[in-house]
Amino acid sequence: MTRHDFDSLPIASKVEVRPARHSEISVLADMADRLVPGVQITGPILREYLTFDHECILTFSQQEKLLGAIAFLYLNIRGHEALILNEISLSQPEISLLAGSDDEVSAIYIWAIATIGRGIVGLGKVAAHLRTARYINADCFAQPSTSAGRELLVATGFRQIPSFQPDLWRYERRWKSLPPRMSPSIVPARSFADARH
Repeated sequence: MTRHDFDSLPIASKVEVRPARHSEISVLADMADRLVPGVQITGPILREYLTFDHECILTFSQQEKLLGAIAFLYLNIRGHEALILNEISLSQPEISLLAGSDDEVSAIYIWAIATIGRGIVGLGKVAAHLRTARYINADCFAQPSTSAGRELLVATGFRQIPSFQPDLWRYERRWKSLPPRMSPSIVPARSFADARH
């Protein structure tokens, strides 16, 4: 798989990316159950988190055909620490560990990616969404559940990190390590490439 930095994935794709609708939750939970090994995210749980934060599930579609979705846990500082220390239930995390819609997001956990066909090329638009003001300073975390998921993490610049949480991978936002005079806007845009828990 070709390697490309997550924040530089291309967005010129015909795959549409948008927040999930409540009417799609049953279909998305079924898709996750079929496509992501060991997934423990049920429809009622997805509905609860979508009600708490309408941007925690982004769908992939093409010409109105639903291709899949990516679900996130937007963690506050307590949730970020709990993730590193393995003190969080990743199948049903406490709402108190999540950042509210007006709160700063300390870390982004990629909860699940379930997609068919060309849906995965929508990741560039997902990355663009995660570069908006609410998320721009939060590193991304994931745990691969398949070899394809691990390959995707490697290909997009995630690195396995030491933590109490087993097999935790992090993508560090590039601008956090840039010299002070450089800004995120000068980071070049480049190209593409299942992570989950």
